Amino acid sequence: MVGAGVVGLTTAISLAEAGLAVRVVTAGLGSGTTSMAAGAVWGPVRCGPPDRTYAWSATGLAVLSALAADPAAGVRPVSGRVVAASPASPEEWLNLVPDTRLLTPAEVPPGRACGWRYTAPVVTMPVYLEYLRARFAGAGGTIKVSPVTSLAAIDAPVVVNCTGIGARDLVPDPAMYPVRGQVVVVENPGIEEFHIDHTMQGCHYVYIFPHKKVALLGGTAEEGAWDLTPKTDIAERIVADCALVEPRLRGARVVDHRVGLRPCRDEVRLESGTLPGGRVLWHNYGHGGAGVTLSWGCAAEITESVLAAR
Repeated sequence: MVGAGVVGLTTAISLAEAGLAVRVVTAGLGSGTTSMAAGAVWGPVRCGPPDRTYAWSATGLAVLSALAADPAAGVRPVSGRVVAASPASPEEWLNLVPDTRLLTPAEVPPGRACGWRYTAPVVTMPVYLEYLRARFAGAGGTIKVSPVTSLAAIDAPVVVNCTGIGARDLVPDPAMYPVRGQVVVVENPGIEEFHIDHTMQGCHYVYIFPHKKVALLGGTAEEGAWDLTPKTDIAERIVADCALVEPRLRGARVVDHRVGLRPCRDEVRLESGTLPGGRVLWHNYGHGGAGVTLSWGCAAEITESVLAAR
């Protein structure tokens, strides 16, 4: 297994809990992964193809909803709203949640044309990633931090490539491209619902995700940008825009700045191939902004295929 973001760890857990010996090799852990900067609310955004991501999302919704019962997982159901400046309809995948409804005209904020409400799992990523690492270790898995320059050099009968944006150079796969996301984490002044405004202002848009004691504010979607350094002007813009939506955020103490590169591709690459010596290679990358959402469904598909081939 190569990669220890949310997709890599989830796949490693699925394989290990199925009784296989699994070792993860990764260039970085924790803050060294894109997953650390995720919002993260369930929903297959910036990913494809629609039919496969819908099925994977359904699996992810079921697993994450169940994990909400475990305080160690950092997952909980949160209600909130999505708004848009132009007439729009809820995404098709929202029929997977039971309480989606359109906003009434009185509920639509000024300057916006429509919106809808629903409840979905929201994941506190630092907690969740630690939970995944502990669960993997409990299943007998091991993690080695070491740069990987060749998939063929990994000594294993089955190699699973979950390297996210790193697949662009490692595979190499020129279809991969980064979408830079910058967020600001502040002390939560009492916000209990999420807010997402899909209206793009250039590469900027607005979202607020409450995580109990903190709130994560965003954000950006800068296609082709590789810079991982938080930018002060963008951070100030994020806080100001979110405070217009939620005035209680004015003056909230900033506790962290995070930047991640969404690993985008027209379609998730989940397919098998071969390596020298007749070994099996699985690719599992290109999940865009939906790594948390799709991870369990993709992991289950790979695990089923690996077990069937034994």
